[in-house]
Amino acid sequence: MKKTIISFLFALILVSGLQSYLFPQEKLRIAVVPKGNEAIFWKSVHAGANIGAVTSKDVEIIWTYPKTEGDKEQQISIVEQCITENVSGIILSPIHYDALRGLVSKAMNKNIPVLIFDSALKGTAGKDFISFVGIDNRKAGSLAGENLAKLLKSKGKVMLLRYVKGQANTTEREEGFLEAMSKYHNIQVTVKDRYAGGSVDEAKKTSNSFLSQIREADGIFCPNEQSTIGMLLTLRDANLDGKIKFIGFDATIPLIEALKNGEINASIA
Repeated sequence: MKKTIISFLFALILVSGLQSYLFPQEKLRIAVVPKGNEAIFWKSVHAGANIGAVTSKDVEIIWTYPKTEGDKEQQISIVEQCITENVSGIILSPIHYDALRGLVSKAMNKNIPVLIFDSALKGTAGKDFISFVGIDNRKAGSLAGENLAKLLKSKGKVMLLRYVKGQANTTEREEGFLEAMSKYHNIQVTVKDRYAGGSVDEAKKTSNSFLSQIREADGIFCPNEQSTIGMLLTLRDANLDGKIKFIGFDATIPLIEALKNGEINASIA
């Protein structure tokens, strides 16, 4: 519930902040383009955006997203369509930190302000796009690493299941985690270049593909909701849940229940 409320407030800030760049007397059509719609996080942002629109008045939210969270080409097509339709503004969480730059520049040049949230876009806030709203993802990954090292008493074999190549937020979390691990000479990172994919099903399938290495691990880190749940399902099926120190990311109901059950040791939120 706390996360949902925070997401409501988060989206309200996004809508209100973007509105200040537009004409308040006009009916505003603001396109909100997340990375996908599977994760509970996106559903709460959608609800929050709608609340922000009602609170701001005279705002219509256009919620449009790729069917698969890793599909940058579809997200590019969606943003192109938003520009063609001449929406009032765009709120974007880019799947790739660089691939959307050209379109964002095109939108800004057409006086369609773009606000980036959750996952960074290469460029300068206030110049290449109006603003960025998000957390310090590298610090979040570092926190995961430090806490996993503490759980392992600074020794053992650990694994990182990455998410999708090119996504700024999860990449920063992954690199922050690896930086933290590098400080511990008695901790060996045995897997660090496997990518979960854009859904829970893909994450589970990927996790299953190196189950033998998982069985030998002492600790695991996954950098977002889908990768964490996918890994959790694999651990459950293999009767390894609760037997390997496991740090995930996000605070959705399934992950909170897994924390209560001892299947996950910590989750970064």
